[in-house]
Parts: sequence; C-alpha cells; structure tokens
Amino acid sequence: MNDVTTPAGIMTAADLARFPSPPADHVIPYGDDPLQFGELRLPDGDGPFPLIVLVHGGVWLAEYDLAHVRKLAQGFATAGIATWTIEYRRVGNPGGGWPGTFEDVAAAGDFVVELARRFPLDPGRVITAGHSAGGHLALWFADRPGEMRQRDSIRPRGVLALAPAPDLEYLQATGAYDRVVDRLMGGSPREFPERYAAGSGMRRIPVSTPQVVIVGRYDTFWRPIGLRYVEAALAAGAPLELIDAPESGHFELIDPDASDWRLVLDAARRLLGVA
Repeated sequence: MNDVTTPAGIMTAADLARFPSPPADHVIPYGDDPLQFGELRLPDGDGPFPLIVLVHGGVWLAEYDLAHVRKLAQGFATAGIATWTIEYRRVGNPGGGWPGTFEDVAAAGDFVVELARRFPLDPGRVITAGHSAGGHLALWFADRPGEMRQRDSIRPRGVLALAPAPDLEYLQATGAYDRVVDRLMGGSPREFPERYAAGSGMRRIPVSTPQVVIVGRYDTFWRPIGLRYVEAALAAGAPLELIDAPESGHFELIDPDASDWRLVLDAARRLLGVA
C-alpha cells in the first residue's frame, strides 16, 4: 500500500464512462471470433509510422472491453504514433481465459506483419503497450512461448507497461478480484504449474527487451504489484526504466488530458526511437 494520502480528484473506474470514444480509422479482424479484431488509428501524413500495439486492461474480465482506451489510442495517433488497439477473449467470454486470452493477444500482435503490408507502418518501430491487466499481456507478448509465435512474428523493440499486473502468482494467492486469476488460468500454480510458467509475467520476463514501467503515486492497489515486477525484472538483468507518475492514480495513465500524460508519451517515443 502507499504511505501517502490520496488527494481529491484522483480518477476512479467510474470516470472511464465519461471518456470520449473516438472512432478508429479501420476496424480489422485478425481471427474468426467476433472478439478477434483490432482498431487501427493512423496519424496525419504519409508515414511510414511507428506503431504501438495497445492492450486494454480490465482485470482480464469480459465486462471491460477496449472502449475505455480509445481516448489513449487517439492521443498517441494525434502525437504521430499509429495504434493497433486489440480486442481479445477474456474471462467470461467463450474461449476466454487460458489459453484463449493469450492466443488472441499473440495472434493480434503478430497480425502487425499483415498490417504493415497494407498500411504505411514501420515494422522496425513497433512496441507493445498495455494498462493494468493489459500491461501484463503487453509484457508477456515480448517473451511469449514459442508455440504462441506465428512463423511471421514481430519482436517489439520495447514494452510500455502502465500500472501493470504481471504477478499472477501473487494475485492468485491473495484471491484478488473474486479470484480472477483462478478463472483466468483455470486454477492455482500448484494445479497448473505449466500454465503459470507459460503465462505469468513473473516467469516470462523479457530480459532482452527494453521496458518502461510507469506506476501512479496514488495507485493504492496496483502500484505495489507493478513494483514487485520491477524488482524481479531488474534482478534478472532486464533493461527496465521505472517512472513514478507523481500526480496519478491507476487511471490517469490512460488519459491524455491528465497532468502526467507527458511522461507516458515521452516514454513511448523513447522506446520507439522517435525524436
């Protein structure tokens, strides 16, 4: 827990309902399931554009779709960075949980190879980014098991993890969010050690991929979980930068109108190699 008092005005989940939902330039399926699609937003100009593969959060649950990160996706596009915001099957959706959730994220990320053939994108300047549960999946994508890589597979040049939730073992042990990790993985690490070895962010640290982890100073629940990952990743030798967003809770990190937006945008630009 944080040892500070949360100031008035810090965003809550209820505030997300007031976010605008700007339309994408293109809505494109990457698979046959109705939830296997992504939203592509392109900046003004001719390109080729750097690209963020953006994974939304929502504690892996079907109740939370990509709508609440459309504002973030558009914020990056307005700043000159294309975004491929992916939808995927989640806990409560048919086929969601292990392995479907992970297979969808892998397939959607690797679909960038096809997108780069059809749109003015630079396949050499691609990063993954995600918020909360999406932060776990964005990190996981960078070091996913070989069986979840397609033959034409991208290797992101970096990962931007916003208030990430990579520590599945800890969340499972504490029974967080009505035991959501048990539902995601089908049970505990003792019951399914191979699933956690393949899917937990603490077991799949991308030690050769640059990472920026941003945590909100007033994020009372998720900040300590993100810091647990940071400690483990640094101990493993991962090239990781930690940023403490001084005026943010959990949700300010996905709001381009928040005061700490510049920290998020600058981190994305550094990872992409954009001046």
